[in-house]
Amino acid sequence: MRSLGDILYNFHWIVPGEAARAAQAWAGRLGPFLHKRGIKAIINLRGRNDDLSWWKNETRIAREGGIVHLDAMLDSRKLPTRALLLRLIQAFDEAPKPFLLKCSGGQDRTSFAAALYLIHRGGWSAFGEARAQYARFPYLHFPKQQQRWLQAFLDYARHECHGGPLAQWIADSYEPEKLQDWLAAHGLGDAHGGIFTAPTRSPYQW
Repeated sequence: MRSLGDILYNFHWIVPGEAARAAQAWAGRLGPFLHKRGIKAIINLRGRNDDLSWWKNETRIAREGGIVHLDAMLDSRKLPTRALLLRLIQAFDEAPKPFLLKCSGGQDRTSFAAALYLIHRGGWSAFGEARAQYARFPYLHFPKQQQRWLQAFLDYARHECHGGPLAQWIADSYEPEKLQDWLAAHGLGDAHGGIFTAPTRSPYQW
């Protein structure tokens, strides 16, 4: 039975007791929410935003609760650079468990990161489990046109990795330009908004 907090913050376990996913805690009471679920680290997929109130509150609550706070950055519409993906993998490896992945709504960037975590953790035998992280229900992933690359990335990565470790492929070979070409060749040229350069800042997107 899911609690009201789970529903409100779109909280789900990716791997029970090890990794979870959620939305931004807009309604408050983040500290008790994290404490009740035993969360030891937050991986914030909205990036470091020192000047925005949500980031200040989140990092303060984490600090006061002895929770590790790690910033990564993803854009749900822009193809990630190698540096962005390397930072995400680094956060996976650095975060004490159980950790929480979160973006704004816990639907798009969080689905992508959760899928990559499962592949990073379990190899390509976890592909089906990873793909399930993009489900409309219960995760509410309803991608807009330029967010369709998020799920297609898994197919591309599996093809390019040839069964090898995801992290090694990202570090050695991943290039967003090649992903862009692959998407175009598979009828998905309009499934993204270009390659990431810098975020378009707003309190809600970032």
